[in-house]
Parts: sequence; structure tokens; C-alpha cells
Amino acid sequence: MTVHFADAAASFPVVAPSRLDSFVAAHSFDKPTLVMDLDLVSRQYRALKAGLGRADIHYAVKANPAPQIIARLVDLGSHFDAASRAEIALCLEQGAEPRDVSFGNTIKRASDIAWAFNQGIRLFAADSEEELEKIAVHAPGVSVYIRLIVEVSQADWPLSRKFGCDRDMALQLLDTAKTLGLNPVGFSFHVGSQTRRAEMWAPNLDVMGGIWQAAQDAGHDLSLINIGGGFPAFYGEEIDAPKAYAAKVIDMVEARFPGVAKIMAEPGRGMVAEAGVIVAEVMLVSRKSERDMHRWVYLDIGRFSGLAETEGEAIRYQFETARDGDAMGPCIVAGPSCDSADVLYEKRPMQLPMTLRAGDRVLIRNTGAYTSTYSSVCFNGFPPLAVVVI
Repeated sequence: MTVHFADAAASFPVVAPSRLDSFVAAHSFDKPTLVMDLDLVSRQYRALKAGLGRADIHYAVKANPAPQIIARLVDLGSHFDAASRAEIALCLEQGAEPRDVSFGNTIKRASDIAWAFNQGIRLFAADSEEELEKIAVHAPGVSVYIRLIVEVSQADWPLSRKFGCDRDMALQLLDTAKTLGLNPVGFSFHVGSQTRRAEMWAPNLDVMGGIWQAAQDAGHDLSLINIGGGFPAFYGEEIDAPKAYAAKVIDMVEARFPGVAKIMAEPGRGMVAEAGVIVAEVMLVSRKSERDMHRWVYLDIGRFSGLAETEGEAIRYQFETARDGDAMGPCIVAGPSCDSADVLYEKRPMQLPMTLRAGDRVLIRNTGAYTSTYSSVCFNGFPPLAVVVI
């Protein structure tokens, strides 16, 4: 399989045997299945931790909430970023301490805030006055960090304007939090998922550093900066190895937030993507006319069954088949559902073997993140993405 060695200066694909490939080769699958290797998750955690240094890793549970992954990360000493009551419960069930779990969603039901507080959660995110008011009522006295908006992102999967607030509102919210009896400890932000190069962080870090300084000048004694996620996985374009990438990011953070007591990082994709492979099957290969330049390749997995991040063709997954030694040609790749939006790659067709046929196995590499959680329950009657953890 394609792997990246954590001690390399840069991440290049190399072919090496792995127990993940051995497991897949030794088993048959009657539906699309994500196979995860816990040892690869462990290796990625250690590499990221080595680069991040004193920063606390809060694994973004939403990337892949398989209980075995959470339990392994608990054993490794990870902390966790939870987006919901269910994710908090999962972390606690797998042995995480409440002090090591943050409620990082800025949009929370009041009853879930109260439940989390009763479970011992004491660190919450907010980006609006109303959210702070809910937290103050249902989790009195807790620590809060204010999420800042990222206006411009160079990430392959930007997070847009849905999350965060601007500089002036952030400063007002620090004051509001104090008035409400909360403990405003700092800021968070997210440069966007799949930020392929560390230097892409610099413009946003400059902006965030300026807001941090403005808060300090206004008399706020802040102690925490949460740099969010953005740590990339390999999808065909060269990326830095995880240790080197994380070290570059932390060097830039330390320069812009001198003396900050606590740094949080929330890798999700960068922690688990490369530890997983989806085993899929070709359902049909066809053309729309005799003049059609491109074949259509329909898989038994699509945008509604785990590959939602092909939206806008943002994430370019790597396909592998047993026929890859044959002549290749451009294909439009689509899923199996009766929905016209279930097309994965059309603007930039994929190169796949000309000999590809229905029934052929297709491996979709580095799919350990944001696949099982994006899979629908039963759209068109197709089962959700199965998960096997080894």
C-alpha cells in the first residue's frame, strides 16, 4: 500500500507490504467495507505528537469514531475534540478522562451542554453571545474559548463562514463571557481541512496572532490557543511527513503567540486517513453513446455511502485495481444510487484500466477519515459503509 514514513523530510508514496493489504487480500467482502489498521493510527499519532511537541493533541472524533480507535488513542495519551453528546459519551466509555475532552462544536443544544457539564466536561467552544448564555446557564463557571472566523483558506476542504466570529465580536465575547461568570481562556480557529503545506497556515496565523495581541492589550489574560485541524493526508499530491509538517506549524504558532501557556491541536484526517482502505466493487462500465469519449465506471459506493468529500471533486481519492498494469483511459466515476448527484469525478476524469469490468475489486486508498461518518443510513436501500478494525 502507499505509506509515508514519519521520519522522512517529505512524504512520498512507496510500495511496502503491510498487514492492512494482507488482511484485505485474504478476505472477501459482499458490500463496501472500510478496513482500518490501528497500528497505522498509532504510528501517525506518535509522528504528529513528536512534531507538535508541547501541544496537546485533541483528536477530532468526527473524522472516525470507531470505538477501537478511540480506545487506542486513550492508551497513547491523546485528548479529544467532541462535536456532540454522543461523541463525548463515546470518549468517556473508552476511558478518556472528562478533563481531556473539549466540547468543540459552537452549536450545541442546551440539554447537551447540561449533560456534558454533569459528566465533568469543563472546556467549551463558542462564537456567539447566545451560545455563551446557554453555557453560562447550563455549565456555570466553565472555561470557554472563542472561535475565530477564517476568511481565506488555501485548504482543499475549506470550512467557509459557518464557524467563528470576527475580531471585534471576539473581543466583545471575551467581555461577555466574564460578565456571565465564565472563564474565557483563549481562542480557536481552523485553517481548513486538508491544508497540504505547512506554509499555507502563515497568513491566517498572522491574523490570529494580531487578534490575540489585541485581546491582551484589552486586559484579557488569555492562556490557550486552539489551532484546530488541517493536518493533511496523502491523496496523490506531495505533502510533508506528519512530524515535519507539525513541527513547522508549531514553530509558526510559537512565534505568533509567544508565551502562551497551552496549545491545542485537533488533527482528524491527518490522524486516521492513511490508516484505512475501502474495499469496493465495480458494478458497471458503460458509455452513453458510440461517440462518448469517456467510459462511465459505477462503483458500489458513492457520495451517499461514504465518499461525500468528492463534493466539488475536492478530495481526489487514489484507486487501485488488479488490472492496473493494463492500458489506462479516462473514466467518469459514479456511485450506485438513483440520484443524479451521485457522481464522484467528472470534471477531472480518473485514469482507470481499459479492461475494467463489473465485479472487479477496487481499493480506495487513504479513506480512514470522513467516510464511515458521512455514510447514509440506508439511502436507496444500500447499507451504510461497513467498518472492520484490525
